Amino acid sequence: MGRINILTFLVLLVFTNAGAQTLNICDGPYISYNKDQVTVRSVGSDSKAVMETFPLSDISKHPLTIHFSNHANWDFDITIRKQIETEPSEYSHIETIFAVSDIEGQFEVLRNLLIANQVMDSMYQWTFGKNHLVICGDLFDRGRDVTALLWLLYKLEYEAEAVGGFVHIILGNHDIMNLAGNFKYADQKYADNARLMRVSYSDLYTKNTELGRWLLSKNIIEKIEGNLCLHAGISSQILSKKMDVEAINKTCRPYYALSKNPEYLGNQGLVDFFSRNGPFWYRGYFVKPREDQSTVDQTLSFYHCDRIIVGHTISGKNIRSYYQDKVIGIDVDAHTGSAEAILIVHDKVYTTDETGELKPVTAGMLNP
Repeated sequence: MGRINILTFLVLLVFTNAGAQTLNICDGPYISYNKDQVTVRSVGSDSKAVMETFPLSDISKHPLTIHFSNHANWDFDITIRKQIETEPSEYSHIETIFAVSDIEGQFEVLRNLLIANQVMDSMYQWTFGKNHLVICGDLFDRGRDVTALLWLLYKLEYEAEAVGGFVHIILGNHDIMNLAGNFKYADQKYADNARLMRVSYSDLYTKNTELGRWLLSKNIIEKIEGNLCLHAGISSQILSKKMDVEAINKTCRPYYALSKNPEYLGNQGLVDFFSRNGPFWYRGYFVKPREDQSTVDQTLSFYHCDRIIVGHTISGKNIRSYYQDKVIGIDVDAHTGSAEAILIVHDKVYTTDETGELKPVTAGMLNP
């Protein structure tokens, strides 16, 4: 084959692959409030911004749909909740838990996992009964379907509660970064769309928006049926404070959107919580200098838990158990196509994927 023909072939191959991986152009809706007025902004499949304003009293008359330009049959509707309350920090008497982390805008990964494991059906209806879905942080950044991912969980949360189930959204470092206006890892799509909608991207997640106030109500650590669930881990610095999960959440929650200002956090005595040793940044279970077994044991003893479940750090072949099966790492890098989660049934822990096949969690090896 001549040089020109080879170049032509390569160009055609690139365009063919790009077409096969069509990206979702749509974005939103973003709902904001100004006294008794509601404004809904979105970007359609034609890449044009749409804005609608109406009285808050009329919100039920305005159906809201999440659209996918690349998958029309993926569209779904949402209903805005009348009230958002701060969630508890501890939960018990749960038979089955499905836990996943670090989806980071990869909507398809989460969609496939939830359908395959009967957490929801293909019409996005909750089918998990009284069981619990746990997201151990990082909904934002890198991926191009962050907004759709947020609305899906918002929808499932409402449906789960109606039948006695629950959806736990535990915030990770990327979630806190975005709430605080740090968009270092956000896909360019979102800055571009904010400009189209004539707003600042940071204005789309404030306490005056629906998604913002919903996320600001979430926890950074929860105790769920003997499982200490959080994004990154408990360092010895945090453990030394001897604060229960409720105290940690109450202490940190008012400062999610202010965490970009270290001087302010320092004045409030919060640096440890929002630093590299904090519950949503810590990597000491997997990266040197690693925490020792005694600290893990002391952590579980203090919180009266059997195991710690974290995402945040990819190590070896997660999903695996570490520290004598007392720490389970569940971050498998959704951006490379990995789609795995854990299912805990009557305290037995299994891995699962897009096939729904269950396998016992095995021990992983950390580099010396």
